Amino acid sequence: MSDEIQNGTEADEKRKARNQKVGIVTSDKMDKSCTVRVDRLVQHPQYRRYVRKRSKFMAHDELGVSVGDKVRIMETRPLSSRKRWRVVEIVQKAVK
Repeated sequence: MSDEIQNGTEADEKRKARNQKVGIVTSDKMDKSCTVRVDRLVQHPQYRRYVRKRSKFMAHDELGVSVGDKVRIMETRPLSSRKRWRVVEIVQKAVK
């Protein structure tokens, strides 16, 4: 096997682009896990006004994020009963 296949660069190119979201960490009290809140604006179908919608995702955290950090999460295989996302990068650290 070549080094490219072992490192995963070639596999990443063939794989379909995975779903990514940007949100704010709301809880980091778990070991190697965090809860990320993703806000989005959706236009109301009847009234045409924009409404804020929120979703919470459990994410696997190897980077050591803290509450208030803005992070990018990526969809992955199921890691536990509720974890299907992982933290890819910290976009902005929380101001303390």
